[in-house]
Amino acid sequence: MDHQADRHLQAVWKGAMILTVAGIVTKILSAVYRVPFQNIVGDVGFYIYQQVYPFYGVAIILSTYGFPVVISKLIAEQPEKYRMQAAQKIGQVSLSLLLVFGIFLFTLLFLGADWFAGIMGDKELANLFRIVAFSFLLLPFVSVWRGMFQGDGEMTPTAVSQVSEQLIRVCIILLLAYLLVRNDRSLYDVGAGAMLGSIAGGFAAVMVLLFYYQRMKKRNNQKNYDEYLLSFKTIGCALIFQGFTICISSLLLILFQMVDSFTIYAWLVESGTSSEMAKQVKGVYDRGQPLIQLGTVVATAFSLSLVPFITQAKGNKLNREIKDKITISIRVSIAIGAAASVGLAWLIQPVNKMLFSNDNGSSVLLILGLSILFSSLSLTAAAILQGLGHTYLPALYVLIGISLKFLCNYLFIPAYGTLGASVSTLLASAVVAGCMLIAIKRKTGIYILEKTYMYPLFISIAVMCVVLFIFLQGSNSVVGASRILAAGQSLIGVLLGGSVFLILLIKNNYFTKKELSFLPLGSKLSKLIK
Repeated sequence: MDHQADRHLQAVWKGAMILTVAGIVTKILSAVYRVPFQNIVGDVGFYIYQQVYPFYGVAIILSTYGFPVVISKLIAEQPEKYRMQAAQKIGQVSLSLLLVFGIFLFTLLFLGADWFAGIMGDKELANLFRIVAFSFLLLPFVSVWRGMFQGDGEMTPTAVSQVSEQLIRVCIILLLAYLLVRNDRSLYDVGAGAMLGSIAGGFAAVMVLLFYYQRMKKRNNQKNYDEYLLSFKTIGCALIFQGFTICISSLLLILFQMVDSFTIYAWLVESGTSSEMAKQVKGVYDRGQPLIQLGTVVATAFSLSLVPFITQAKGNKLNREIKDKITISIRVSIAIGAAASVGLAWLIQPVNKMLFSNDNGSSVLLILGLSILFSSLSLTAAAILQGLGHTYLPALYVLIGISLKFLCNYLFIPAYGTLGASVSTLLASAVVAGCMLIAIKRKTGIYILEKTYMYPLFISIAVMCVVLFIFLQGSNSVVGASRILAAGQSLIGVLLGGSVFLILLIKNNYFTKKELSFLPLGSKLSKLIK
């Protein structure tokens, strides 16, 4: 029996790792392509794309982290004897419900394109909204097929479809952007081309999943699934309520971007900035998105991989083990998030120049970059709360964060422009992270910010700051306006700051040897412990 439990745990772990790796690859691709895209289209072209992107981002997250998770959970909960029949029933009901949902959102965006563009203060965005609306027609098929495979314990189809979608999307976006700019098409046409690339990526995901689904149908050709039925209402309620609560924490960064899309440009123009200048300024502000996304992926990659263990340990009532895994997940997230935030703050000018050809808006990006710590903490803590079965709390805190972000934008943008918007992102993400950590303390009794851990963290950050300060003082005079030299300065700075931080952190016992064993290269790093 123990042997069977071990095999089940191994299967859960292997499946979780496949999805984690696919998730990391797609998130890195999603952040990295924005840099060459901005280089091709410039700040105004980047503004146009980023205004509409959050709507596509919502469709992607619903069809990756929302609905498939609920469908797979419903299937996995069924008795093994009836699981295949139940899976067909759950798949059919989910598909019909999500088709209604997808068609509704498609109609809303397609017919309301002029209205949405009008609220944003830029009527020329309407065509981009019409194109992005098609992503909601693909959502039902992608969600249901991914959910059915995951419920059956097969993670490969989901992983292959995610990576295929992102690869094809990125290649088409960059190719169309290059060709359209070269042919002197308007930047709004270029933005429309980029959205077409996103739809092509979604279509590729549907094709990959259809291929796997046909193979699954041949293997499981069972027609008599009337013996075991979940009610339509049960499936519907689970999809609607759990689907949104599970993925809303993943939507945190996208929803912040959506608030910015509706407020920054419109309120800058309203407070007297010229239309072209407002587009330029918003485009520079949007440079912060790939930086936050990359920093957050790095900070959460290790910590989120421990969440399946937390869920498994909870099922086996292993309280000590749950607390150990939760503590190390959050401490890893704090350490890497803090190092990324503070390191980027020091190196923001050369990094900005290296990636985007000039250092415009570096002070705005510096403040945005500091939110990497809180975004990473929020995503890790939300996953832990969900693993412990508290799915509604993260959703509530994210909604509080979004409301606070909107309110702060309203107060700060007219007076401080995009600097005000970056401060509001920092404040809102800090509040969400704080709420999540307090919730974990209440539910588990774990106090995260113990002096034992905070002391080595502060020492490591302080020394890293001193090292980077000395390095920048010595190298700034050499770099000047050169983009290539700025790239060298950025990369050396990252290696230097990161190495100093990591060595000091481990030498000062931020992690125990046992905790390091959970992390990649942990056995090698543990040799640094005093």
